[in-house]
This record gives sequence, structure tokens and C-alpha cells, in this order.
Amino acid sequence: MECEEAWLRLKAGNERFVRGGALHPHQASDWRRSLAHGHRPLATILGCSDPMSPPELLFDQGFGDLFVIRVAGNVVAPDVLGSLQYAGAHLGTRLFVVLGHEGCGTVRAALEEHAGRSSQAGHIASVIHLMLPAMKGLAPASDLMSQLDAAVEANVRWSLRQLTESPSARKSIEQKHVKFVGAVCETRTGFVRFLE
Repeated sequence: MECEEAWLRLKAGNERFVRGGALHPHQASDWRRSLAHGHRPLATILGCSDPMSPPELLFDQGFGDLFVIRVAGNVVAPDVLGSLQYAGAHLGTRLFVVLGHEGCGTVRAALEEHAGRSSQAGHIASVIHLMLPAMKGLAPASDLMSQLDAAVEANVRWSLRQLTESPSARKSIEQKHVKFVGAVCETRTGFVRFLE
């Protein structure tokens, strides 16, 4: 499937979801059985683990339609890179979406650490440290919540930058074999705003 066609399908699915007219496609048992012989997802989504932003529902897609990688703060780590590369090399995915969401608690924790207001311990710290470069462009503010929307978008753009700067990704993008896009979900409405 071409990148633009896949992108249009995601946008149309999100429009259906937002207006309450989701079709819930590709859920029948015969469809699921057909996937046992292979599938080619229309897109790969790197999204946050937050339960308020499930990509299959937000984009009104069914079994086999999306290859979804979910991790707190939609961060890019080696295992995430491996999963994304697998989607492109073995499943033929050509559209890759980094999906953040409003009010992300992981982004808020990174913003607080960036401002020197808190520090995370243990394995949470490793996730937060992957996000800190995204916070560098944000000016200090007394009210961190006023920066949260900008921080969420900055984090999506940071993840995109990491994905698109690898030599193999750059080559595929230049040859128009793949497309990488960022998006932010409005959790109150479910509307997904694509970043241009």
C-alpha cells in the first residue's frame, strides 16, 4: 500500500472514531483466520502506553491493519528501533507514525526533571532520560502545565528525528519508499492532529 493511501485511511478512520461512527473493521473470525497466512499492516504506529490512546481504536482499524509499538512516552530505544525495522523489512510497512497524546504523564515527568523539580528513580529514569533532549528547546516556565502541550509535541518531533536520521531511513525517505509522520491525540475528543 502506498504511503499516501495508508495515511488517508488513518485519517478517515480517525474521523469516523471522533464522530462516533466507527466501523470496527476486520474483526470477523474469517478475517482473523486469513491473517494466519500473513499480513501487511497499512502503517506502523509508535505510541504511548497510556490506555487513553489505543491506535487501533483511534484510527478505527482492525486485526492485521496496524503494527503497534507502545512504550511510555513513545520513546525511541534500541528494542523499539528493532521493532520498527522489522515492520519495514519483514511486513512491508511504508508509513510510520509517532503518536503522542495530550496530558502525557511521562512527558510531564520529563518536563519536571528538565526544570530540576523532580527526579525519577530506577528504570523510570532511563525512559525519562531518553526524552530529555526533546525538552531542551523549551524555555523555563514557572507553570510547567502551561508547557505540557508544547512538550508533548516536542517529544513526538524528537522521536521522529531519531527515527529519520539513521542512514537507512534517510535513504528510504529520499527514494520515497517510506514516510514518517508525527501526530498528537487530543484525549478529550480522540481527534488525532498530524504534525506537518
